[in-house]
Amino acid sequence: MLKMKGISNIEIKVIADLEFRKKYYFTIDDISSHFVNVKQRYNTIHILQQKGRIIKLNQKKYFLVPIKARYGKWTDYPFIIADEMMDGKGYFIGGWAAANYWRLTGQVPMQIDIWTIKRQGEINLLNSRFVFHRTTPAKLRKAVTEHTKDHSFLVLNKKDAAKWVKGRD
Repeated sequence: MLKMKGISNIEIKVIADLEFRKKYYFTIDDISSHFVNVKQRYNTIHILQQKGRIIKLNQKKYFLVPIKARYGKWTDYPFIIADEMMDGKGYFIGGWAAANYWRLTGQVPMQIDIWTIKRQGEINLLNSRFVFHRTTPAKLRKAVTEHTKDHSFLVLNKKDAAKWVKGRD
């Protein structure tokens, strides 16, 4: 087996399997078959996080930084990262990011604002800043499903995004 400096054989097997399947967003279930026990799995995931090869998105989901990433730096479309962090439900992307998505402003957003009933605060992940805002389940119905790069995400509908922009003038 090919040996890369600083990466063990089990780490190479996990990374190679995920890259082969083009599964850059993955759960523990996706890689469990590579380990003899839970402790080995936990240690491998922990070490790969320390090495910057995987990034934890939420309690169950991770992002694989591809081997082709120069200097271990990589990013993805922020709306896809947001969708993966939120497991595809219970949120919508709003604020300037939504306004820019609908072409209601030329202003490039400095952050991705996510409205949800689950979280609050902010996190810097994969070269993007995500700010979580609390909202109600009723307001979550203002979201529409959009698609990009063979992936869907939830964004504030165009009409409400336009109202939001108008309120900022």
